[in-house]
Amino acid sequence: MKSLIYVALVASALAAPVLSFAQESNGPVTRAEVRADLVRLEQAGYRPGVNDVHYPADIQAAEARVQAQDGTTLNNTAVGGVSDGSSQAGAPTTIPGAHSIYFGH
Repeated sequence: MKSLIYVALVASALAAPVLSFAQESNGPVTRAEVRADLVRLEQAGYRPGVNDVHYPADIQAAEARVQAQDGTTLNNTAVGGVSDGSSQAGAPTTIPGAHSIYFGH
């Protein structure tokens, strides 16, 4: 019993540093940073007060222009992020003539 307690204690001590790396490295965004970003977007041609039918496309184009001016690559982490893989849904294949164990009940 004591060895089980010691093993659990050692395992939790070794797992604690691993969990600390899961924290987000970026701090919260300040109001001044948000305003500065909005000013840069407006200078790149985005008009937030205008009723625009091309809303997602025009702000993304302005963000791309701002990123091009900075010389950095565009990362799509603001909303949704970039898909790293794909998945496919479906049903498993069935064997003809094989019945479920609950067949007929």
